[in-house]
Amino acid sequence: MRRITLILAVAGAMIAPATPASAHGGEGANVTSYRTTITGLSSPMDGLTVRTVEGGARLELTNTTGRAIEVLGYSGEPYLELRADGVYQNTGSPAAYVNQTLAGDTPVPPAADPTAPPTWERIATGDTVRWHDQRTHWLGSARPPQAVADPDHAHRLREWAVPLRDQVRVFELRGTLDYEPPPVTWAWWVGAALLGLLLTALVRRWSRLVAPLAIIAGLSVFSYAVMRGLDGSGWDGVLLLSSALALGAAWRHPPFYLALAGFVLTAFAGLGSSEAFLAAVVPATGPGWLARACIAVTVATGVALALTGLLRMRAAVPTAPEPAASVS
Repeated sequence: MRRITLILAVAGAMIAPATPASAHGGEGANVTSYRTTITGLSSPMDGLTVRTVEGGARLELTNTTGRAIEVLGYSGEPYLELRADGVYQNTGSPAAYVNQTLAGDTPVPPAADPTAPPTWERIATGDTVRWHDQRTHWLGSARPPQAVADPDHAHRLREWAVPLRDQVRVFELRGTLDYEPPPVTWAWWVGAALLGLLLTALVRRWSRLVAPLAIIAGLSVFSYAVMRGLDGSGWDGVLLLSSALALGAAWRHPPFYLALAGFVLTAFAGLGSSEAFLAAVVPATGPGWLARACIAVTVATGVALALTGLLRMRAAVPTAPEPAASVS
């Protein structure tokens, strides 16, 4: 029990690291069929870096140049500004209003004139900001005509540009938007199910395989948590706690604990992340197939641990003695 408590405490301490400033909240990182890719800056600057985060849902800009860099909004108005003392947002920017409305936040009133002087409000003290930018996304629920005509192949939808400003000099952050077909969902589910049954059979045959199985389970879900964290999606507490439970089963594995750890892995870490089987772009760093493989292994090992625990609990229940035959 002490070991389990220690594992949970360590995992809990890892859940909430500091995150960059966000120009608005309310959006989660979800799988999507649209890949947003950055190709570069039209005028690179030392100390100015940008990347996509959360599966391309947001752009992340870091400014360590010592100069004030502006992100211009949809009408060319000042929207965000990264200064030496922090990140500022123009509360009168139409882009701020549009983005906050889409995110479900309480929007600020839009400026009547995009050319009006900006009203700056500091939203963070760091040098990094994240924001949702419609110019980099496919808007609307309908698929693009190319995907409707040929849904099984990737298509370049457009090239995009987000204007930035250094004092009076305007330059661009450039990139591309592509449609990518979904993975073969049923194949991932069938593979996870068959692997789970195979692992269960192996553990029943060789009981000493329980510890390696639990280690594989813990590492698979932990790997996916790290991939999401590196992509900027944050450290998922459910994934980290599931990993801790699985690794705990490698040290000591009474039947009930095996069943509990397997259920948590399967239901929360595995099935809770299974949307990655539905779309091509996963909010995790690295190739999408690797994230899906981690989830499939998590489901399979979770099923194997749960079934092993249940079978061992059933075997431990004493059978009732047969009644003695009566003598007539």
